[in-house]
Amino acid sequence: MGNRRSILLYPFSILYRMVTDLRNLLYDTGILKSEEFDLPVICIGNITVGGTGKTPHAEYIIDLLRKDFKVALLSRGYKRRSKGFRFVSQHSSVEDAGDEPLQVTIKFPEIIVAVDRDRSNGIRTILKEHPETEVIILDDGFQHRKVRPGLSILLTDSSRLITRDFMMPYGNLRENLNNMKRADAIVVTKTPETYSGEDMERVAREVKGNERQKLFFTSISYADFIPLFRSAHTEKSGLLQQNRENNGTVLVTGIASPGEVKTYLEKYFKEIIHLDFPDHHYFSEKDFEKISKALKELRSEKKVVITTEKDAVRLREFANIDDSLKRSLYFIPVGITILNEKKNEFDNMIIEYVRKN
Repeated sequence: MGNRRSILLYPFSILYRMVTDLRNLLYDTGILKSEEFDLPVICIGNITVGGTGKTPHAEYIIDLLRKDFKVALLSRGYKRRSKGFRFVSQHSSVEDAGDEPLQVTIKFPEIIVAVDRDRSNGIRTILKEHPETEVIILDDGFQHRKVRPGLSILLTDSSRLITRDFMMPYGNLRENLNNMKRADAIVVTKTPETYSGEDMERVAREVKGNERQKLFFTSISYADFIPLFRSAHTEKSGLLQQNRENNGTVLVTGIASPGEVKTYLEKYFKEIIHLDFPDHHYFSEKDFEKISKALKELRSEKKVVITTEKDAVRLREFANIDDSLKRSLYFIPVGITILNEKKNEFDNMIIEYVRKN
């Protein structure tokens, strides 16, 4: 039944491609106008539905630039319940800002973070309220053709390369692969340790559209986990360095691709109960009851609840968490590592673009 249903979706994918191709043609020929701004605009995005690691890559670029430039991040604020333009502060709620913009604000309080579905309006509002802004990073802005960025970075997950996918709704592509040409750089994300040099060469031949485009491979990196609340047992934060046989965890995720973090934690925890919620899930009291129950079911001597950095933003807002559960809640910070000794090349690409524009 599942396969037949997928086949039935294929005609809709053809229709969807026709619509998106027409839209892109109108922009490419100038019938629909793209707005350019008199400052560096860096777009980080993808052409697929699902997580490719946009936020960790955006955070990497923010961290690279924030000491020397006045940086602003503009996001759609996916799954927020507010409308229109919003500046995001550490006192914003997930409902107003969305989890990813709020995560960035908490991590980098010195930068400007804003959300607006209309990226053109968002940039204009940022520049009006903060004329000192020197560079704007567009999170998930590749399809937003109303803005013409000066540097476009396209991400593709190594486990599901865009070149092997189909148009929605039969597949996950949001637009035709021909539009990869708009990217100045392509980043293959979540590259596994098992990738050989030959694997990377094969992928490079497959995804690199032209000689102008730069190609990078990145992998996910994790740090030791951090207490979600001050009341947590800080002595447990070194569990990743302790005996795996004694450790158990309830892993709580509400992200698009939780497999990577689960695989990572399996190195350090013999016993894992995984509670997997939908991406951007708003947690409820019933969910916390499930978490508490799962924690009690663990048989390990040392046990904790671990969640992702993005989920931590949503979990932290829930006021009625039992104190005993608070003491067991931790999140695991995530970052990226640029592979093949290309970190300097990637960093220079970003910094030189910002300085020259």
